[in-house]
Amino acid sequence: MSETTADQDQAEDDEFVEEAANHHINPDVLQNISVAIKVEVGRTKMKIRDLLRLTQGSVVELERIAGEPLDLLVNDTVVAQGEIVLVNDRYGIRLTRVVPASERMRNI
Repeated sequence: MSETTADQDQAEDDEFVEEAANHHINPDVLQNISVAIKVEVGRTKMKIRDLLRLTQGSVVELERIAGEPLDLLVNDTVVAQGEIVLVNDRYGIRLTRVVPASERMRNI
């Protein structure tokens, strides 16, 4: 991402935060709301007859290409993309791109 684009994204995020503040949103209330976070590896569609044929060891091919960034979703909205990492024997995601707040708001 270019520095100009990053600066524009930051300016848009700052504008969004300022606009939210003008609507008197209590940040303490917002910070205590639980959200569902998911990492999406990929998707596919299949017919029910193919779904019923799945057994242990079956492979389901996904639409995402190997090596392509994974999506980080918060309440089913993509907020970032990244790559899988291991953290103390657990999976994690290293963010490689954060979707600007202004873009996330357009997609809601």
